[in-house]
Amino acid sequence: MKIASAVSAPVAGALMCLCIGTAHAAGMQVSSTSYAEGATIGSQYAHDGVGGDQKPCGGKGVSPQVSWTKLPAGAKSVAILMYDMDGVAGLGVSHWVAYNIAANRGQLKEGEGKADGPGITVGKNVRGEATYRGPCAPTGEAPHHYVVTVIATDLAPNLPAGMTREELMAALKGHALEAQSFVGRFGR
Repeated sequence: MKIASAVSAPVAGALMCLCIGTAHAAGMQVSSTSYAEGATIGSQYAHDGVGGDQKPCGGKGVSPQVSWTKLPAGAKSVAILMYDMDGVAGLGVSHWVAYNIAANRGQLKEGEGKADGPGITVGKNVRGEATYRGPCAPTGEAPHHYVVTVIATDLAPNLPAGMTREELMAALKGHALEAQSFVGRFGR
């Protein structure tokens, strides 16, 4: 009997882990046709030099396509954030804050997230501008990692315009249902 008990606990633990892993795999999913997970972000998505600093990064400033599926029950809207976790020596840089996007929309097409438009509000980036600011890692640094996160919320898509990343995160506190991310790399 002692042998059966010793075998049962590890087997039960393994089965529990398997079930949890399966449940997670069935949850919310995000992807992009603009670039694959872990891939290099193409220059068309890089900063176009438009804005307060006029810093050219060789890009066209096109916001990437982002898709989401299998949202949790009760999701009414999604928010999309792009964050350079390596920027400012690891302190991070907010490149894109998009919200008030109906959950059932399922995607933002390439270029749709550049500025406010039908069914999307674009908040303020690191420069305080309400626009998508594409990747622009400093020349000579190792490629930076740009994390795009889609957050499913139980809020109707009617948050105020002009929010920063921090303001949006505060508004979503207690209303975020689930989130998933993908990462791209960009360097010059």
